[in-house]
Amino acid sequence: MRAALWLMALFAIAVASALFAGNNPGTVTLYWAPHRVDLSLNLFLLVLAGGFLTLHLAMQALSALMSIPQQARRWRLLQKERAIHTALLDSLSHLVSGRFIRARKTADLVISLEESVQRSGEQLAYGGRLRTLTHLIAAESAHALQDRIVRDAHFGQALEEAAGRDAQEAREGVQLRRARWALDDRDAPAAMQWLDQLPSGASRRTVALRMRFRAARQAGEPHLALESLRLLTKHRAFSEVAGKSIARGLAVELIGTAHDTVQMQRAWDLLERSEQSIPDVACEAAERLLLLGGEASVSRKWLLPVWDAMVNDTVPLNLALRIRVARVLEQGFGVAGESPDAVWLSRIESAQMANPRDGVLQYLAGMVCMRLNLWGKAQQLLKQSLLTLNHSELTRDTWLALAQMAELRQDEQAAADAYREAAKR
Repeated sequence: MRAALWLMALFAIAVASALFAGNNPGTVTLYWAPHRVDLSLNLFLLVLAGGFLTLHLAMQALSALMSIPQQARRWRLLQKERAIHTALLDSLSHLVSGRFIRARKTADLVISLEESVQRSGEQLAYGGRLRTLTHLIAAESAHALQDRIVRDAHFGQALEEAAGRDAQEAREGVQLRRARWALDDRDAPAAMQWLDQLPSGASRRTVALRMRFRAARQAGEPHLALESLRLLTKHRAFSEVAGKSIARGLAVELIGTAHDTVQMQRAWDLLERSEQSIPDVACEAAERLLLLGGEASVSRKWLLPVWDAMVNDTVPLNLALRIRVARVLEQGFGVAGESPDAVWLSRIESAQMANPRDGVLQYLAGMVCMRLNLWGKAQQLLKQSLLTLNHSELTRDTWLALAQMAELRQDEQAAADAYREAAKR
């Protein structure tokens, strides 16, 4: 199609030329005293076009001749850029393949090549980012070789090169890398310091949150670790099951840091509602509060969601957790000076009557009655619990409680038999 169009254009030019130049009587006269030159118009136009074409070609040849030095400089710069790119790729390849000495040497080669470009008077548009990345590769290689002096030297140069506004992302990368090195050196405060210097957007990235989580764990700051874990779970860095499991351990650790009732209340308030409803966390908090001399009513309030889940069977609890809940409630009712809690007594009695084959609930009801000096009912419930209890420790404590009540009744034979059964456990 293109050839046909060109052919039609040539025919059109030929026809126009024949119509215009075939019968053109025009004449051009040039006066150059004392001479006179007469030329036909067709010849004048041909000479004019030829002269223009010759002048154009001469100017192009002169321009090409004058641009030879500039083209030579461009060619040399292109060769240096290719050498820089090749060396940079080699350095990255050596780094990921574990050849750290070669990676550092090749990174030094990249730096020297870039400096030679600067000495020649040329500037690479991406020179700042290139130097930052190269120094970072060299620092990473030195870190892998445990050469902290060389690592810190290259890191300082990388941070200096990434000081411009157009290198903000490179600077964030350098700071994140420095935080990871601090974590590898077990220097959690330094890692937290570098992470705090990140912009708000960069500090909420998954990689930064993971580092903050690790730093908080190393520094023994369960509260900070919990905050990071919540964001990581929200960003799907952890599955819900894994996030809940880790949160349970951190919450228990946070509770363990409390040394008085005020700190215990503050630690409990720092937990989210979903974390407070975890059975292990609630039991640990209630038990810790009682150990620190806190109010038993508060500990029972914290245990209420777990108690409802255990009684209604909405959340399946294993035997160890059920026993722990019963132990904590028993301990709370045994606090000196605590008045009987009628609401909780009603809850325990209702649960025991609704589940007569649950030995743990029978044991709890019997121990609570014993704490309230209801000896007859306590003895009846404890004896019933012995029929279904499958836990040696609870069985031993049940026999001990029966022995104590027998001593109060001055029934020495029953007390001796109960002590004998307790000793068998």
